[in-house]
Amino acid sequence: MNSIQKIQLTTAKLLINGEFIESGTQEWQDIVNPATQEVIGTVPFATREEVNAAIAAAQNAFASWKQTPIQARMRIMLKLQDLIRINAKSIAQVLTAEQGKTLADAEGDIQRGLEVVEHACSIGTLQMGEYLEGVARGVDTYTLQQPLGVCAGITPFNFPAMIPLWMFPMAIVCGNTFVLKPSEQDPLSTMMLVELAIEAGVPAGVLNVVHGGKEVVDMLCTHSDIKAISFVGSTAVGTHVYNLAGQYGKRVQSMMGAKNHVVVMPDANKEQTLNALVGAAFGAAGQRCMALSVAVMVGDSQQWISELIKKAKTLSVNAGHEPNTDIGPVISPRAKARVIDLINSGVEQGASLLLDGRDIQVKGYEQGNFVGATIFNHVTTDMRIYQEEIFGPVLAIICVDTLEEAITLVNANPFGNGVGLFTQNGATARTFQQLINIGQVGINIPIPVPVPFFSFTGSRGSKLGDLGPYGKQAVQFYTQTKTITSRWFEDNQETGAVNTTISLR
Repeated sequence: MNSIQKIQLTTAKLLINGEFIESGTQEWQDIVNPATQEVIGTVPFATREEVNAAIAAAQNAFASWKQTPIQARMRIMLKLQDLIRINAKSIAQVLTAEQGKTLADAEGDIQRGLEVVEHACSIGTLQMGEYLEGVARGVDTYTLQQPLGVCAGITPFNFPAMIPLWMFPMAIVCGNTFVLKPSEQDPLSTMMLVELAIEAGVPAGVLNVVHGGKEVVDMLCTHSDIKAISFVGSTAVGTHVYNLAGQYGKRVQSMMGAKNHVVVMPDANKEQTLNALVGAAFGAAGQRCMALSVAVMVGDSQQWISELIKKAKTLSVNAGHEPNTDIGPVISPRAKARVIDLINSGVEQGASLLLDGRDIQVKGYEQGNFVGATIFNHVTTDMRIYQEEIFGPVLAIICVDTLEEAITLVNANPFGNGVGLFTQNGATARTFQQLINIGQVGINIPIPVPVPFFSFTGSRGSKLGDLGPYGKQAVQFYTQTKTITSRWFEDNQETGAVNTTISLR
């Protein structure tokens, strides 16, 4: 029996000091299938004693784990990536059941996280310091990239595989120990990955998991043993985490909300561009921080809007596990109500509703949280559907005359996660990437999430903290630089006179 079969999918366990345990809490929350409203499990909100025990386990494990040879840590990551690959389809089935996304998207969720684990296998070169010989007579200077201690991760519902895998593999391979708090809405697939990490050889206490809401988050932000916190989620919660943890001296990276634009030039390849816009706007039911929210149609590209609508109408809305599904349900009835409210506001504020997904009905899944592809035209920047992150399958269209107008529009938006440009003109692309003030830019790519050799570099209102997840920046985030300056005198070397200055000679 492998580790996946051992997981009791009806109850999310805590992981404390290497043991999967049943919480003693009195507060539980149902885990609900978004397509059916069927309760498929329960998740505990850990008690204060349980959170403290998880942090203590991580603190106790740090002393030995930081001394573990880097090759040994690397081999655990090699084993973990192999186990994830073997079990990916089983994890995807659970992920779809609890989160709602299509099976293909669930497998993609796992694959993008797996890529980060693969990159963690290169830690031997990623964590190297610097060395310079002879900075003064007999003096050498070098740096060490040393682990911080106990780190914590707080992850959102929309990518229950990828985002936890952004965090704990890089943190622990750098020599830290970790306390993970997954989303309470869909923790089961995350726990499957966690058990694989234990099977791969992560020692007791090096990785711990607690579940819960604001009380647990606040404990992680304020506990004296936590040295760094990585967060991905909403702007409201991310700002709270950044401010609270910062007050307690933590290092924090907080990836938050977005309003991503794609600028479409009239010289772009029309068919490729329209396919990209539809996929980026409506894939994952719009529930991703890099989803396309606003299409900025420049000049004659405005004539393509009718064809864009035609393509969007071909998308199949259904339960995520059903074959050929393009758009699954949003995560909860509350999330659906918020998306519908924002669509209603667009109509009330005067935008043109070209495609309405509010009343979509899915046969056999009448209780599901479904919203169909929705497209607005004549959107202005003072409308709620432009100002707020919708987190649903809703695309706003704004038409402008020139590239300069498009750049000004995008730069004026407070968010800065991602932006795309579709063009076949290299000079246009180069001008755009120079002048646009957004952290991640795609040229003929609508969702410019970088591969793990680089780092996720959202900016401005979408990010708090200097360093992003995974890649080189993650190694910087999860380590501290120690600089050592050393001098070794030869036995016959004259020491010279007393030196009362700070200079080295």
